[in-house]
Amino acid sequence: MAEQFTVRSYAKGIDIAPRKVSVVASLVRNRSVADALVILDHVPRRAGLPLKKAIASAQANAVNNHGLDAKSLHITTLSVTVGRRMKRFKPHMRGMALPFQKISTNVLVEVTGVEKPVKKPAATKPAEKKPATAKVATQEETK
Repeated sequence: MAEQFTVRSYAKGIDIAPRKVSVVASLVRNRSVADALVILDHVPRRAGLPLKKAIASAQANAVNNHGLDAKSLHITTLSVTVGRRMKRFKPHMRGMALPFQKISTNVLVEVTGVEKPVKKPAATKPAEKKPATAKVATQEETK
């Protein structure tokens, strides 16, 4: 059987809470890449687009950088973790400020697939050289 290869893609700093992203990620976990992209096209949630971009990036890495077959790609790991938190303040009554945090998300996508079979170049005959033609002198060159 052909050897399996794993390719990774990271999407860091997505400005959506990880709890919301993980709901959408559970829809496409352990599926083929083609199925996952179709599912994410039709998900009405905002987290669908960043997940779709991360999976498409993993697919592009596998096909272009590692020479894997696009039809054999399968999502093995789809990990959603907490990213950086930015502390912010919201103005409130009587000159007070209430703190809140802007939460971000990191997504790790691991894709596994089989290497594309390499086609051997067809045997070609060496190109025949054309006979050299005599140069005809023009009037300007003879002056």
